[in-house]
Amino acid sequence: MNVAFIGLGAIGLPMARQIQQAGHSVVGIELSEAGRAAAQAQGIEASADWRTAIDADVVVVMVATPAQLESLVNQCDALKPGQHWVIMSTVGPASVREQALRLQGKGVHVVDAPVTGGVARAQTGSLLIFASGAPSAIDHVQPVLGSMGTVKACGADVGDGQAIKVVNQHLCSVHLVAAAEALNLARALGLDPAQVLDLVQHGAGGSWMLSDRGPRMLEGTDTRVTSMVDIFVKDSGLVAAAAQDCAAAVPLLEVAHARFCTASEAGLGKRDDSRVIETWQ
Repeated sequence: MNVAFIGLGAIGLPMARQIQQAGHSVVGIELSEAGRAAAQAQGIEASADWRTAIDADVVVVMVATPAQLESLVNQCDALKPGQHWVIMSTVGPASVREQALRLQGKGVHVVDAPVTGGVARAQTGSLLIFASGAPSAIDHVQPVLGSMGTVKACGADVGDGQAIKVVNQHLCSVHLVAAAEALNLARALGLDPAQVLDLVQHGAGGSWMLSDRGPRMLEGTDTRVTSMVDIFVKDSGLVAAAAQDCAAAVPLLEVAHARFCTASEAGLGKRDDSRVIETWQ
């Protein structure tokens, strides 16, 4: 298939590479000059002009925020009827439904397919993909989605995938902050946090977030960035908004969201999300 991939960031670029390695033709669209250079260095043609996507069979969207998705759709005034758009960004149910309606009005088929697994799993093509939309549309883009990970069909309505991702990000947000609090507690008790991490991460109190982020929590501010604090400010905020829309109580999520906001306000927004632990220091 001819694929246009919009958003070649830390997770988008390895996703695009997986599509290309599966034998599809890929062109990238990325506003950042550094992002375009990184893509071209890995053999992916990249442009800053969305019109590069006009003739693609499938357009994969991996922008960062609901506002960026809206801006993209605003620009796309001439699209190919029958084209399939796969929105893989975490933007929340309300945003994806609104923009899908606009795209469908232009003759475009839309699949809502947010992902979980982060940069590490994007690099190995082992993301978990929550796909929702018309079954025929999901079937059409399956060869592209399957190159990036495991596809879980989760509903016939666009927005169902985002709703499941909201639940996923609730758990990720709370587990990440809980891991930071626990390691800070270990330090306060006079224990070696690294030893505590090794002892508890595979027990009943362990979590994927503790095992994945825990080591970087112990490395310091300059640890490598796989997902920024500001991404979790955005994602936990989307969870809070979705919960408010359906009148669901999420007090633990609210605590986690506040911690990410505090970290961002302290100048850690572009640092790895594990640096939320510094809000205890």
